[in-house]
Amino acid sequence: MTPDDAEAAVGLMDTVWGVAPADTEGAILRMRHLVATDPEGAWVSGDGDGVVDGAALALLREGIWGLSLLIVHPRRQSDGVGRALMDAATAYGAGARGGIIMASGDPRALRTYWRAGFTLRPSFDVRGKIRARPARDPAVREGRWPADRELVDATSRFVRTAAHGSDIDALLAAGRMLLVHDDGGFAFVGREKVSVVAAQDERVARLLLEAALAESEQASVEFVDALQDWALDVCLTAGLKLGPYGAVCVRGDVGPMRPYVPSGAYL
Repeated sequence: MTPDDAEAAVGLMDTVWGVAPADTEGAILRMRHLVATDPEGAWVSGDGDGVVDGAALALLREGIWGLSLLIVHPRRQSDGVGRALMDAATAYGAGARGGIIMASGDPRALRTYWRAGFTLRPSFDVRGKIRARPARDPAVREGRWPADRELVDATSRFVRTAAHGSDIDALLAAGRMLLVHDDGGFAFVGREKVSVVAAQDERVARLLLEAALAESEQASVEFVDALQDWALDVCLTAGLKLGPYGAVCVRGDVGPMRPYVPSGAYL
């Protein structure tokens, strides 16, 4: 993949999912960011003339590999394109001590990840109108970047054994607000979506998620697995609706992954 492929790949999301990304500019930024940071993990399939019918994005952070995107046009989903893209993306992570994938509910994708040795943790998608707005604890503050980098990196290493690195800069560039708690935790929120919540204990994680939900009238929180009962409690108390959606897939040494609501884009 090259930076010039980003717009076509985002258009492919609309074709495959039947709906355009809620934040098209953010999606393009994400692709160009990962092409720049992880060129060996960024791949497309197409006719070589600007037409993209498949894309894969993988990242590698401090020994942890993650699959940020795997998407294939419906007409190419049974002719080996998806497997070729997955093979290219996973080759980039050869030798990584652990791997993370946020999977949709597509049965073929789930089977592929299971066969690759990933443990599948069924997850929920939480969204809707916030009917009981949580109070924002005064200990949660807006992040100061890059002054808070050490706190954020330490928290990421605690929950998943690897810092997010420059992916934090990409989230900020996409207009996401960074919230932090000085006892060890951070969250990103923006465009009525909670993108990440990570903390070194459950109390701080709850406070961060409550503060994130207090920022808007509507909210969505994706990939909340069964290990995050604290998050389910906060979301249900706020009046959001739960629905089963895909799985958090892990392999190898990825740390406790708790308390943690991961980023679908940056894992």
